[in-house]
Amino acid sequence: MSLRNSPDPAIRAAVVRQDLDNVLHPIVQHRALEASQAVYVAGQGSTIVDADGTEYLDAMAGLWCVNIGYGRVELAEIAADQMRQLAYYPHTAMNVPAARLAEQIVGMLGGGYHVYFVNSGSEANEAGFKIARQYQKQESPNGYRYKTISRYYAYHGTTMMTLAAGGMGERKAKFEPMGGGEFIHVAQPTCYRCPFKLSYPSCELACVRNMENTILGENPDSVAEVLVEPIMSGVGVAVPPDEYLPEVQALCRKYGILLHVDEVINGFGRTGKLFGHQHYGVEPDIIAMAKGISSAYLPIAATVVRDNVFGSFLGEPAEGRQVGQVNTYGGHAAAAAVASRNIEILLAEKLAERAAENGKYLMDGLKTLMKHPWVGDVRGKGLLQGVELVMDRKTKEPMGNDQVQGVVDFCKKQGVIVGRVRAGRDYQNTITLSPPLVITRAECDRLVETLDKAIAAMGAGLSGRA
Repeated sequence: MSLRNSPDPAIRAAVVRQDLDNVLHPIVQHRALEASQAVYVAGQGSTIVDADGTEYLDAMAGLWCVNIGYGRVELAEIAADQMRQLAYYPHTAMNVPAARLAEQIVGMLGGGYHVYFVNSGSEANEAGFKIARQYQKQESPNGYRYKTISRYYAYHGTTMMTLAAGGMGERKAKFEPMGGGEFIHVAQPTCYRCPFKLSYPSCELACVRNMENTILGENPDSVAEVLVEPIMSGVGVAVPPDEYLPEVQALCRKYGILLHVDEVINGFGRTGKLFGHQHYGVEPDIIAMAKGISSAYLPIAATVVRDNVFGSFLGEPAEGRQVGQVNTYGGHAAAAAVASRNIEILLAEKLAERAAENGKYLMDGLKTLMKHPWVGDVRGKGLLQGVELVMDRKTKEPMGNDQVQGVVDFCKKQGVIVGRVRAGRDYQNTITLSPPLVITRAECDRLVETLDKAIAAMGAGLSGRA
């Protein structure tokens, strides 16, 4: 049953029925799926195609992940070649593609790291928690540092521990309680909606002071790590002040705490550098990577640790210092081969630099949307951007759910897929953009023009209702 080259209505209907009768989808309500009956069958560059032959500009790169764009047939050939030779063997031994991929990642970081492979961003952060705790237990045998300091409205994954580490109450609500006090939350650096009602730079980074007060209140000797995204995606693309991350790193060094950076979305060129933290000159101790590592052509992810952390896990087998974490598919040879080639493409085509250049071009276009009184803020870095919609610029009252969803739906009808955040009552009103790094300037223009029309239509609806 194939819809790739033949949009046969009978085949399409059969696929829809087969899916609705058998598949449990994430996040989306099945009744909505039954109404939309969206079936996607192909993709090329920044464009995806549905079963009816309709093309869409995918301004979200799937789920923030198809960095090198759709339709890279050579990656299928790389996967097939590796599967013919050796698809898989447990990563308790070595394999050629995973060794090569690890070397590439370490090189992108400037050296001084070791790489542990897993399958998803959630698993990468989860492994990071375990590595941090084991490291601290081994390095502080007379006291146990086990707490993770993370931030409200952050998103770090969908396992129980990564949900607990994240700060999105509504995402956790259906699964609570989530355990004890291992995860401590502090104020987020969302300057447009500062939790302290202050303004930068007169705020003097109150969010960092809040973090230090929390560390002191919890007792620094109980804190294993601080977990941050360089740019927070799920809260509406929150770009912190340039001093923020260096100040957080300074806190970590001051109190002997590991800095764990979540690069799952930020990484592999998304923000205009190979990794988001490289904008700020910091050197994380633990880095979680996924999504752009393979541009979603096969599932693979990684937890990367600085060599000084890695050194804690070296010793004689009888000492039991080795990482107490295993992953069946970690270092999967075929997935690693695909990720390795993905990185070669990313570097050869200078897609991080392209994201910086076209990201600035797109940002300039998005700023023209400030002509609409409903646009409160436009922000981002590289090709990770957000447009926050408000009822009133002075009060910053968030735009209502129906209106924000109306903008998303309008764009979809015009053949453009955009995202939106759902991170709490005051953080559901930002349109998010994370297109493939191969997006063209003409496609950037189309994206801005479509949003312009969508916001105008929304505003007309609000005026008509008044």
